[in-house]
Amino acid sequence: MATSQKLSISLSKEQAELVDRLAKSGQYASASAVISDGLRALQARDAAVERWLRQEVVPAYEELRDDPSKGMTIDQVREALGRRRQQRS
Repeated sequence: MATSQKLSISLSKEQAELVDRLAKSGQYASASAVISDGLRALQARDAAVERWLRQEVVPAYEELRDDPSKGMTIDQVREALGRRRQQRS
């Protein structure tokens, strides 16, 4: 079992009401469980962003750096987006 540490935190009135509402709804066992779940979700989101940066953004940057001809001007991007928008309409 993980050890726990007691903290004192301040929340806005709206945040505190949400924590209380979720705990009282039975969806969570306690206010601590609400906060813990929120922190786990935040960690998962941060990990997903990190994976995206490493797996997609960095390789795309390196590919463009190595061959700038693969890039597009802002006008080309606007034109391509305009065509895509027209196709969806």
